[in-house]
Amino acid sequence: MRILLVNPPRSPHNAILEHATAAALPFIHRKLVGPPLGLLTVATAVRHHDVSLLEMKAEYDLNPLAAEPQALLRQHLEAFQPDLVAITLIASEVPAGLDLLQAAKRWNPDVVTVAGGLHVTLCPADVDRPWVDVLCPGASALTFRALADTLARGGRLQSVPGLLLRDDGRLRPTAPVAAGANPATTEFLVPDRTLLRKWLPAYVVGKTNGPGTYLFTSLGCPYRCSFCSIWPQYAGAYLQREIESVIAELKTLDEYIAVRLADANSIIDTTFIDRLFTRIAEEGIRKIFIMDIRADTMAQNPRLMAKLAAHGLKVVICGFESFRQDELRRYGKALQVEHIAAAVAVCAANGIMLRGNHIIPPDYERDDFEALAEFAAANPVELAGYTLLTPMPGTALHTQMQDQIIDHDLAKYNMFNGVLRTRLPLDEFHARTAALWAVRRGTRVL
Repeated sequence: MRILLVNPPRSPHNAILEHATAAALPFIHRKLVGPPLGLLTVATAVRHHDVSLLEMKAEYDLNPLAAEPQALLRQHLEAFQPDLVAITLIASEVPAGLDLLQAAKRWNPDVVTVAGGLHVTLCPADVDRPWVDVLCPGASALTFRALADTLARGGRLQSVPGLLLRDDGRLRPTAPVAAGANPATTEFLVPDRTLLRKWLPAYVVGKTNGPGTYLFTSLGCPYRCSFCSIWPQYAGAYLQREIESVIAELKTLDEYIAVRLADANSIIDTTFIDRLFTRIAEEGIRKIFIMDIRADTMAQNPRLMAKLAAHGLKVVICGFESFRQDELRRYGKALQVEHIAAAVAVCAANGIMLRGNHIIPPDYERDDFEALAEFAAANPVELAGYTLLTPMPGTALHTQMQDQIIDHDLAKYNMFNGVLRTRLPLDEFHARTAALWAVRRGTRVL
């Protein structure tokens, strides 16, 4: 069985970038730099087949003048001649991803097309198109293995649990996956990063002199922020990996300078992360570590933060979300505003570069933007991010705000485009959000 795995291109829509001034433009986030761990995990599951990867994000990062996506896909289809083409999808990549699967069917109507990933898990109806044969929702690497093995021996896919199959023009579910599966422990698979060697230069992070990679120490999240897709993706479960499993994976990453612990929250269990970094030190593992850590966790655990910094933690990404307690409450964010200043101080004391991310709700008026600029200037971080409150399909926020949505184009659901009704004119709303990106190191520009 010849299997082509496709990581689709990023959405090109970024209204914040389009409205940016020259002062803010250099700082506005344009892309997420990191490998598609989900696809690489699938690749491990089916490594006994002939597997190829088309990493479009990295391809366009390295070669912006490469052929447009469907032509690029066709080149790989012709060269590899796959029996199965599978793609991973988040909300903003659904339109492009569907176009790619349709192009695969045009190339060969007999090729089996499969879609998986976050958006397929939360909103499978959005991917229900005649040219999509199979959906693999959830943590589906082993399900995908069963799918590929069944196809290879000419079996019936209806016998594979956990799928949505096209049957007589409709997607119909197969039997559910057996209870008790745990993709973080008994069913954990180390991603096959050997497929990435062609694109390693695309994964350089910041000023490091080599590529970085992602690594999960957990799946899911115990918190219930209304705007977040991660806890619904895992039906509210939080699944922690075993320490020695993480250590063993870290030992395979000699090619990578930086490692981002790509958990929803890198520190849920402080005892786990303390023991993990003890083992990292004992094994002599030296990496630049990047972690996602809550402000209250940093504020309440300064000694732990000092230990992590001593053993490689250089960058923390933190969702401040809001400088107002009532907004945090509205988002279901269990955080106290005063923890933000304390987190800033803890990172500064330990030489940790802090990226603090703020969410801009659609009801902000001019004085709200001014107040946020004042707060950001008073709590300066090395890197600050300002994105728009976006009701991602499948989240609690989407249910709450459905009547306020003015733009249903999924390609714009990347937090850089206003899709909700705003109080300010939309162009001004985007421009004022863009201007916030220039509020750095105490410099106020609004």
